[in-house]
Amino acid sequence: MIVGADVERGGMIEHGLAAKAHLMTAATRPFPRADQVGSLLRPPELARARERRKAGTLDAAALRAVEDDAIRAIVRRQEELGFSVVVDGEFRRENWWVDFIAALDGVQIRDGDPAQAFVTTDQHGHGESYVPKDVVTTGTIAARAPVMAPDYAFLARTTKVAAKVTLPSPSRLHFHGGRASVSREAYPDIEAFFADVVAVYRAEIAALEAAGCRYVQIDDPLLTYFISDRLRAAVRAAGEDPDARLARYVRLINDCIAARGAGTAVGVHVCRGNAKSGWIAEGGYERVAEAVLGGLQCDHLLLEYDDARSGDFAPLRHLRKGTRVTLGLVTTKRGDLEDVDLLKRRIDEAARYVTLDDLAISPQCGFASTVEGNLITPEHQWAKLDLVVRVAKDVWGTA
Repeated sequence: MIVGADVERGGMIEHGLAAKAHLMTAATRPFPRADQVGSLLRPPELARARERRKAGTLDAAALRAVEDDAIRAIVRRQEELGFSVVVDGEFRRENWWVDFIAALDGVQIRDGDPAQAFVTTDQHGHGESYVPKDVVTTGTIAARAPVMAPDYAFLARTTKVAAKVTLPSPSRLHFHGGRASVSREAYPDIEAFFADVVAVYRAEIAALEAAGCRYVQIDDPLLTYFISDRLRAAVRAAGEDPDARLARYVRLINDCIAARGAGTAVGVHVCRGNAKSGWIAEGGYERVAEAVLGGLQCDHLLLEYDDARSGDFAPLRHLRKGTRVTLGLVTTKRGDLEDVDLLKRRIDEAARYVTLDDLAISPQCGFASTVEGNLITPEHQWAKLDLVVRVAKDVWGTA
């Protein structure tokens, strides 16, 4: 059972030494001043290829060749803009989480609860409801082979700069349904379930490191669901205390990343949901700040801060010592371009709580967390990414 992983690795003395070494190597870990969350709008030729694959008129190898070409093109574009770390746009995925989770043994993906639908509107107030799918554990959780390492290896070969990989948070395996979503036959002890999840993530991160990856991003919008009274009520209806479950998720993430190498950066992205320009939670971080901002033992946080739904910067005072922050100030939900001076003023506001040297800038989320993408054009997407790089260079002198 993997609980209190630091204690099992040698007690409080070893934990203290590990924490000291972790801080000493902070300067060597990737922390781009201009970052992006991961997903990019799928180009038309890729969307058509995926439809043909679904219809059975294109085989897997041919689809991967189209994906390869599309990834090469967007890598070149990112490099031209000046990013020091690039992503593959999640071009091989249906959405930000389902492909990774579905690759694990012991898991089924099912239709979700309409009561947990996203709020989706465009600039005219029109939109549609998006209902995320649920995860149900039906057997022992395991991974037969690394899931993302092959994709990382291709991306790394394609770029002249660093490459990062995005992984869905381990909390995604548990949140929708809680204990009821985990087979009691496979896991009479829920802690054994969490231990197996930790083993899967540690093995995945180790495989990525062996392939050369030094920047892993964990995406966890579920942490902000605990801001929402509506979503907290759903946890209570499942017979659990929301704050206790949130604390368990923070510990779960910490255990999953605890064995990473000293030179590997782990950033945790926290937003309020992102699908077709929609969201699922709103409100400032204050309600979860002590548990999440102060509790996560990652290297940096990528925090959504694009509009009033995100609240102010005051919760940053709860940050764990040594944790840096990438401010998601540029929205991916609308096409209008942010004002440069306003972005710089907002960075100055955040610097009241976090030193400027420990800050960076990014969009607030991906541009296409689902394959359909947000209600935004490719031209707007690239203009916003260009804006992120320009502001980073103005403020920090580098991207």
